Amino acid sequence: MKKNLRRAFALVMVLGIMMALAAVWEATRVRAHEGNGENSVRTASPSSITSDAIVVQWNEIAVTTIGAQPPFPSTRYMATVQVAVFEAVNAITGDYEPYLGTISAPPGASTEAAAVAAAHGVLKAFFPAQGATLDQQRVDSLATIPDGQAKNDGIAVGETAAAAMVANRANDGSAPPQFHTPPNSDPYEWQTTAGCPAGGGVFKHWPNVKPFGVESSSQFRADPPPKLTGGKYARDYNEVQAVGEINSILRPQDRADVARLYAAQPPHYGWNSVLRQIASTRHDDITRTARIAAVMNMSLSDAHITVFESKYFYRTWRPVTAIPRGDEDGNPRTVPTPFTPYILTPCFPGYPSAHGAGGGAALAVLERAYGPRHLITMSHPNAPGIVIHYTNLREIIDDVSDARVFGGIHFRYDQDAGERQGREVGRYNNRNSFRRVDDDEDDDSDPFR
Repeated sequence: MKKNLRRAFALVMVLGIMMALAAVWEATRVRAHEGNGENSVRTASPSSITSDAIVVQWNEIAVTTIGAQPPFPSTRYMATVQVAVFEAVNAITGDYEPYLGTISAPPGASTEAAAVAAAHGVLKAFFPAQGATLDQQRVDSLATIPDGQAKNDGIAVGETAAAAMVANRANDGSAPPQFHTPPNSDPYEWQTTAGCPAGGGVFKHWPNVKPFGVESSSQFRADPPPKLTGGKYARDYNEVQAVGEINSILRPQDRADVARLYAAQPPHYGWNSVLRQIASTRHDDITRTARIAAVMNMSLSDAHITVFESKYFYRTWRPVTAIPRGDEDGNPRTVPTPFTPYILTPCFPGYPSAHGAGGGAALAVLERAYGPRHLITMSHPNAPGIVIHYTNLREIIDDVSDARVFGGIHFRYDQDAGERQGREVGRYNNRNSFRRVDDDEDDDSDPFR
């Protein structure tokens, strides 16, 4: 009898402990931040612990819908989609400062329904020809959410956010296109290259595009490029001359692979794949993931707007022009040779690198949100047979840099300057966009907690 009483008492104690732990879990969620080593404790609410899976799903739908658009309009489209998703979800949860601040939501509205409607609304406005596919994807996603007032209210919030973001980007300078005609053929002055249209250099208008987060396209203008007569220019000239020519025997196969992969894979495709791979291992709450996706994509777009301001401010030549004219640069350490790059040279000035700027911006956001170490796989259908595995986000940036040098289209200093510029853009947007509402105004702690 006493043994039975002791067993019953022990069972009651165990059940009590389990109930207490469950209550603590419902009251708080503790998340360790890999990026800065800090722990953050926050009060949970039904909306804040909603799954982020639908944000990840519609991020992939957005990338697929955008498809093979040029890389810089693509990052503008992605930023618009992800900011709309964030604005809709955050209007319901209220965890962060809003972007527009014009979206209101009734209590209890579904964050998942809001995310679906917001992404769908922006994508259908930009890509009406894909409307039937997008409509079916919307139906399929919404079918996973229970019917009722919460779902209906969430849809209304998402549709409102989508319309507001599309209106926000109307007349933002992304159209009509403008072209650049080189004013002269002086050394270091950019010249048209094979594949350029008759109008000349493309995306001349991109510095005029309204940024999403930074104040202006010139806010983070790159420092001047190295002098033609200096050692840095000669060193980087000789590097790309040796490894970037189409028939170079000094380009290892793995560097040829990264050159081909990152020529095929536009930044919005690759960096959003990285984001999804990381997010899918964590299952964070929906507002946090929506915020990270919004900041990363707006930083990618802002970095490209910024880099084109610097490109057309400095207007420096590419290796395909510079190397055959090595006897005109006044540098005794450069020797001219014929030069055909391993990959096709883009039709706009070289300094700084747009891929470098986009990578620096994405890295700044993702490292701060998730830390640097993750298992990432990169591939693209247009680079068949190339699959590269990473364990650190920094390795991706290094490969992007090598890809442009071993591809023969950039000097190393183009890459270094682009990365620095992009990091500045990403850090600025981290600090100044979508801050947590419970942060002190002067607090510079992790905005992703």
